[in-house]
Amino acid sequence: MVLSLPVLRHAMLVLAVSAFGLAGLARADDPPQPRSEAASPAGQKGGRGGGAQSTAPASPSAAELHRLPPDSTTRQTLELPGRTLNFAATAGSIRVFDGKGEPLTDIAYTSYELDGADRATRPVTFLFNGGPGASSAWLQFGAAGPWRLPLDGEALSPSAPPEVKPNAETWLDFTDLVFIDPVSTGYSRFVASGEDARKSFYSVDGDVNSIALVIRRWLEKHDRLTSPKYVAGESYGGIRGPKVVRQLQLQHGVGVRGLILVSPLFDFREFAGTSLLQYVATLPSYVAVAREAKGPVTRADLADVEAYARGEFLADLVKGEADKGATNRLADKVAELTGIDQAVSRRLAGRFDVGEFRREFDRKNGKVTGRYDGSVRGFDPYPDSGSSRFGDPSGDALRAPLTSAAVDVLTRKLNWRPDGSYEVLNGSVEGHWDFGRGLNPPQSVSELRQILATDAKLNVLVAHGLFDLATPYFGSKRVLDQLPAFVTQRVKFVVYPGGHMFYSRDGSRQALRSEVETLIRE
Repeated sequence: MVLSLPVLRHAMLVLAVSAFGLAGLARADDPPQPRSEAASPAGQKGGRGGGAQSTAPASPSAAELHRLPPDSTTRQTLELPGRTLNFAATAGSIRVFDGKGEPLTDIAYTSYELDGADRATRPVTFLFNGGPGASSAWLQFGAAGPWRLPLDGEALSPSAPPEVKPNAETWLDFTDLVFIDPVSTGYSRFVASGEDARKSFYSVDGDVNSIALVIRRWLEKHDRLTSPKYVAGESYGGIRGPKVVRQLQLQHGVGVRGLILVSPLFDFREFAGTSLLQYVATLPSYVAVAREAKGPVTRADLADVEAYARGEFLADLVKGEADKGATNRLADKVAELTGIDQAVSRRLAGRFDVGEFRREFDRKNGKVTGRYDGSVRGFDPYPDSGSSRFGDPSGDALRAPLTSAAVDVLTRKLNWRPDGSYEVLNGSVEGHWDFGRGLNPPQSVSELRQILATDAKLNVLVAHGLFDLATPYFGSKRVLDQLPAFVTQRVKFVVYPGGHMFYSRDGSRQALRSEVETLIRE
């Protein structure tokens, strides 16, 4: 899950990171133990007045009222083709405190640890999604976890049964798994009141620091500090991932063997304002959508488009609309490649932003393409409107079944029953996010270079879907092509048929699993 373009443009106006910042996140730890006074009920702090003279229980603090239930560990058995996996599943949380020892948040996690493995040498992978505002349910129940919810074909419907099934492509065979839900996603929540806590966690650096803290604390809590460690992030996870690894390296004494990035965004500058690179990044995905409508497409089938995008297309873009010859040549070529009406392409000077492409591609049939997966089409609710007023047929339909499936697994299979609502994709987080850094939108390319330079044994896998219009694969390819030569052999780039959640397709999910296994077993 990743930000929409209007939010990106708004983000450029944010002038500074909250003063609360990283200094407010001192440690992650178990919730404080209750005081010893007999008058205090279990799990609550004792009263301040009355001492032994009072036998009435004190009123619980705000933090205790918001507390998540104790961790729940259950034994599970998974029957898969050719093998049976026995493992411990834990649903629980880690509390994060400020520098004064006051509780700020409870960060929920779900972990899966295979039975019979040597904990000292068994790899463990920490996974999170993006948004900001997305829970880890997408990766857990779409790609890597023990159970999978079908997210493609006929299952792409809000009313689809939210029934998970054993996931033959789970990564649990070769790594233990810890899925992390940043605050305000899943069941994770603030326990502190006031705006300072929110401002800190709803920021690029505060978010990264909290996730790194939770990873370190989980390793300590589960005696896994000697295990080989991996980090996996999706979408906005492309910003989080390299930054989290850098934080772990420098601030928390934790080394990471590998970084896995699924449909990542590395640099918001390409998709904000008037950057010409946004058109270069999206063109191959537009053409992939057009060609897929006529039959199966692989990245090899787009070699001609990639060459055009980085060559003649970019050259004509740079000449600007004042050069009518270059503009018409560009517009006509884009119309030819995408099948969009030439008159429309000329009106837009061949410069289609994602929203315009999604509406114009199949407008004659009153349909719009998906943003997360351009190969998915749905009806435009206002086909005659002069403005764009449609959702995402490839993403909106997933939220209901995925939410229900996550709640069902956590409460029924894992026996963990928090109160409150499960947030699979919390829009208020995105709306309040502080991108900071003055007029420079966030990017993680700097941290990616630093972590690769710092650790010569660190490997990176970057995986994308061909039809993803939210984080187009060619944008990441351009970023990776600019990395120093010394990292060439340690960064692998793969592209599969599918969209943002390309793992919803069986073949792509199987291929991703194979690449991840190779990375971890190296």
